[in-house]
Amino acid sequence: MLKIFWASGTCALASHIALEEAGARYEPVRLDFSKADQRTPEYLKVNPKGRVPALVTERGILTETPAILAWIAQTYPQAKLAPVDPFEFGQVQAFNSYLCSTVHPAHAHRSRASRWSDDPAAQKTMQAKVPQNMSECYTLIENDFFKGPWVMGEAYTICDPYLYTISGWLAADGVDIAKFPKAHDHFKRMEARPAVKAVLAVHKG
Repeated sequence: MLKIFWASGTCALASHIALEEAGARYEPVRLDFSKADQRTPEYLKVNPKGRVPALVTERGILTETPAILAWIAQTYPQAKLAPVDPFEFGQVQAFNSYLCSTVHPAHAHRSRASRWSDDPAAQKTMQAKVPQNMSECYTLIENDFFKGPWVMGEAYTICDPYLYTISGWLAADGVDIAKFPKAHDHFKRMEARPAVKAVLAVHKG
């Protein structure tokens, strides 16, 4: 059986939702970051990066959200979580890569500025910039990337749980999601999905 390692408030939520949407049999394993579970020798054997998500499969361990999401979509094709057409799948990967490489780091500067600087003044400057940076990212998503009604258009894909996860961070980042009507509507429709409700029950439990 698959095993997904996750922690509250992290991007692991996206992979957890995708597994549920795919109808996969899996075991969710919660890590408590406040207790530094991600730095224990046992977990570092799973993921030496000391981060989540990490997905244990029969063939080995996968890390990084875009990789895990793509694996889920291709392993459970009956769930139709990604297009078969190579170019369209490339578009899915491009969107998820943008969330991973740009939007997530923009958010991380608020709570993890120490990754980029040891200077307290520099850290405060980075933190102060987070609302602007996240707003600019979402303006681009809203105006140029989001096809609607789902990220890639009519079909729900692995882009949707990932965008939903990051959208859930906006309020704490000082950004009102209501300023982005498409993203706001997307967030509300995601919360109505049975798979999302099931996973949130675990995360809030």
